[in-house]
Amino acid sequence: MRYSQIAFRSLYMKNYKYLFIAMLGFLTQQAFAQLKSKSLTEEDFYEIKTVTIPEGIKLEVGGVAPMPDGRVAVCTRRGEVWIIENPYMPDGTQPSYTLFASGLHESLGLAYRDGSFYCTQRGELTKLTDTDGDDKADIYESVANWDLSGNYHEYSYGPEFDKNGDMYLTFNVAWVGYGEGKLAKWRGWLVKIKKDGSLEPIATGLRSPAGFTINSNGDVLYGENQGDWVGSGRITHLEKGDFAGNAGGLWWTKEPESPLKPTTVKDVPDTGEPMYEAAKKMKSLKLPAVWFPHALMGISTADMIEDQTAGKFGPFQGQYFVYDQGQSKAMRMTLEKVKGQYQGACYPFREGFQSGTIRARWGNDGSMFVGMTSRGWGSTGKELYGLQRLVWNGRMPFEMKTVSARPDGFEIEFTQPINKATAENLSNYELKSFTYKYQHQYGSPIINQETTPLRGVIVSEDRMKVRLVMDNLRLGYIHQITLNGVLNDQAQPLLHDFAFYTLNAIPEGELAKVAPRATVTTPVVASAKDVKTTVKKEMPKAAKEMVDSKQVALLLKKHTCIACHNENAKLVGPAFSEIAKRNYTNEQILELVYKPNPENWPDFATEMAPMSHVPKADVLKIAAWINTLGVKKGKVDLNKIENHD
Repeated sequence: MRYSQIAFRSLYMKNYKYLFIAMLGFLTQQAFAQLKSKSLTEEDFYEIKTVTIPEGIKLEVGGVAPMPDGRVAVCTRRGEVWIIENPYMPDGTQPSYTLFASGLHESLGLAYRDGSFYCTQRGELTKLTDTDGDDKADIYESVANWDLSGNYHEYSYGPEFDKNGDMYLTFNVAWVGYGEGKLAKWRGWLVKIKKDGSLEPIATGLRSPAGFTINSNGDVLYGENQGDWVGSGRITHLEKGDFAGNAGGLWWTKEPESPLKPTTVKDVPDTGEPMYEAAKKMKSLKLPAVWFPHALMGISTADMIEDQTAGKFGPFQGQYFVYDQGQSKAMRMTLEKVKGQYQGACYPFREGFQSGTIRARWGNDGSMFVGMTSRGWGSTGKELYGLQRLVWNGRMPFEMKTVSARPDGFEIEFTQPINKATAENLSNYELKSFTYKYQHQYGSPIINQETTPLRGVIVSEDRMKVRLVMDNLRLGYIHQITLNGVLNDQAQPLLHDFAFYTLNAIPEGELAKVAPRATVTTPVVASAKDVKTTVKKEMPKAAKEMVDSKQVALLLKKHTCIACHNENAKLVGPAFSEIAKRNYTNEQILELVYKPNPENWPDFATEMAPMSHVPKADVLKIAAWINTLGVKKGKVDLNKIENHD
């Protein structure tokens, strides 16, 4: 080969190499751009794995108890206890089930300690022991028992062991159109079962305490469901002598063992004012540490579990995961003590469980077993029951890690560094506060909602925190913090961009220095008084053909309607198609959204909460869509829909 040919080939190969590198770089940039634009979801970080249940076993889970040897025991509301071998199912291997005990009465709690199981039945705490090693209980020992009236709503939960080996239980009140505790002793109470089997009453005011825990500090935290005297779901720290708000259990304060002085329903402020104001008049009334706004976070608070996995479950060590039975999901909660009392925030975490999530326990590998049942209560998960495992895949989600109170606002810590420019843009924050009525009626609408003006944002040097300097902080109120537009270094948005902080006390400390900013406090909630109740006009047929289902779908998601309703299937509430059959006008639907009438739907166990915080225009668009179901739809211009205002 001649020198000129060799030189040409060498030059060609050299240029080809550079061309290849340039093309590779371009393709890499394109791939990175696509990666940045990909919207990440919860399942990109936390996977839900289903534990197979053999045909013929109705595993309506009431309690879960992982065992030291890797097996897991489950009790069911049908009164059975099953031991599951190979529950982690490595490499797709299947579990096996052994019936350990049966004949119990609606068991809704299970614990394992020193070789025995402790199971809470409706009227008894039972110790179950296998004496011959065949995985079947040989001894059913009554540790403690209590009164029952026979009312279906008298559920019993627990046990939870404290550091001394004593056990705690919680008791539902009966339901007779309202919560009633006097039908059976200590209903509506948190009680301690001592080692000798004696029962010590601790606190009352509980309505439906399906989930509670004793945290690493030895404090009892319990979750409550919306109902009479309970405007929305909430978590409360219970100490001896506390009254948590529901009047049903006050009948037993006259007993000599009661840690509360004799109190009756007449002593409870029933004015419809916020609970924070009522507590000023009734000193024993204990405020919630964290409110879980109804339908915005959950509808039926169930179990809670503290993260003590040392990082095996992600970046949330010391925080809590709170489950919701009706919405079949997990939420997250952070707590801090301000002036000696717990308060804190709640955040979305993981949706998509197969049934109503009622019980959660840590597995031996740092994953979380979640037991489920719909039990006729209804749930967004379509299965009647189930057992699943929630597993972190090691990938770091971009989240608000914590929200903490400051003397003039809040500080947010993130799981990843934030983009400073987006974090300093005040328009990327939406802040408001609201509360609920404290009243004997079932639930409450959101009341007293106002915007909370933002005066400034201070980004920390490491870009892991922002301090929000705000006006109009309101004691006793729930502060909603939404970060829509704050990004990380990969230009990704937060996985969940809102949180709700319950502000019972404002901490002491130095005020932040920011430039002065004009502020205006503006009420943003629609009042039920604005709803016209006498209009009977029908929506024109032309308007029925103009509803944009895609736009309405966004509204249904935004206002969490789909958490309880499906277009054609019964969930927690009736299907939209069933509502359409009632032939309500748009305005009648609006009225029922703002002021529900449970008597209209007697076959549903969970009453709908008043949703008067949803803008009137949005409700009317949703109502117009409901009234098109079954009607052929065409193209839509929602601005032309006649609302008959």
